[in-house]
Amino acid sequence: MSTRTAAERRAEAGAAYNAYVAECPARQLLDRIGDKWVSLAINALADGPLRYSEVDQRLAGVSQKMLTQTLRNLERDGLLTRTVLPEVPVRVEYRLTPLGEELLPVMRTIKSWAEQHMDQVLTARAAYDAQS
Repeated sequence: MSTRTAAERRAEAGAAYNAYVAECPARQLLDRIGDKWVSLAINALADGPLRYSEVDQRLAGVSQKMLTQTLRNLERDGLLTRTVLPEVPVRVEYRLTPLGEELLPVMRTIKSWAEQHMDQVLTARAAYDAQS
């Protein structure tokens, strides 16, 4: 009979995750949070809840289908909540959960790094393409 607590069992199972293994759930999560729309959606929700249309406006270029799918996946993964407010017309708000807020600094850093280093990346791409 095991005397480990549920928290100890979860920690033990968590230690067994290895994102280098194809079937590992951690790899699936990395795939999810590595998606550009996920990164941008999490950053968009950094300052508080937004309505669907407000998220859509911030994520220029995202299709309605992709935005809906992205928000549903983030809700499924526990990174945001979707709240239907009893108003006429019905209003829906999206908000980061504590888990999503914990991921936010990483996403902000990646977004900032991309913006700060884009000139260097464009130069590297041009040099690479010139060699081809």
